[in-house]
Amino acid sequence: MRLVSLLPSATEIVYALGLGDDLAGVTFECDEPATARMDKAIVVGGRDTSGMTPGDIDRYVRAQLAAGEDLYTLHARALAGLAPDLILTQDLCRVCALPSGHVNDALAYLGCQADVLTLDPHSLDDVLDSILVVGQRAGVADRAERVVGELRARLARVAASVAGAGGDGAGGDGAGGDGAGRPKVAVVEWVDPPFSAGHWVPDLVTAAGGAAVAARSGARSVRTSWADIGAAGPDLVVVAPCGFGLAGAVEQARLVAGALAAEGLSDVPVWAIDADGIVVRPGPRLVNGVEALAAILYPQAVPAPPPGTIRQVR
Repeated sequence: MRLVSLLPSATEIVYALGLGDDLAGVTFECDEPATARMDKAIVVGGRDTSGMTPGDIDRYVRAQLAAGEDLYTLHARALAGLAPDLILTQDLCRVCALPSGHVNDALAYLGCQADVLTLDPHSLDDVLDSILVVGQRAGVADRAERVVGELRARLARVAASVAGAGGDGAGGDGAGGDGAGRPKVAVVEWVDPPFSAGHWVPDLVTAAGGAAVAARSGARSVRTSWADIGAAGPDLVVVAPCGFGLAGAVEQARLVAGALAAEGLSDVPVWAIDADGIVVRPGPRLVNGVEALAAILYPQAVPAPPPGTIRQVR
């Protein structure tokens, strides 16, 4: 079966299922594994925003959407030339990837008969289920069951570790508590303007033994204010800016620390995390994100994550 992935998280799922050799096309953002966009045809392009500030990116995105312009370009003829059997796409976020409707329209115009699978997870469980669905549609259902089983086993180990450390309501000592033993965690997904965590991100906090505050579990991330984040009374803040790795998150976390200090939260710890790698992409590495968050909250009970994953900035 010939596969094409139109979003980075789907590319990660394909490789996790051992289907890398069947993958014919990817997007310009598919960088995990690093060889994906070097070895495969690029069928979706877009503007490189790596040199832009968060504020610049926000203004660019808003201007494009207001003008009815797309943020991504589908190379439709290149896609059709790959003769894929299964195309993996999404409708979750126009800012994150090409909507599936564009793909269907292009295939109809070109007369391509590929099967299109739309992945739109809103929770951590949805993400794990999407791995199973990809496995089923790609003919490797048993393999997908094993992958998801291993991921769930890792989540269970985290749950057991943080419960033993007080993350089950007995009073945690990793980063303060919310009165029920779980430290209150605010995750900032964008800093200019500030956006609080949504979709599956609050689930990651919960799975790590924390209590997500200033969050919208299962719903879209929304614009907020530093005052509202402060009013939620977080015991710590994690800065996980969409599209940025740890280096970018650290730089932005320093700005967040200053903004929170202006709201009287100068003593609240602020951490940066590799958002693009383990927080914002709905793929198998979200479990790495849970493990990293648990290490922040319960360092005495959970092993430190790999270097380049998290860093405290205050």
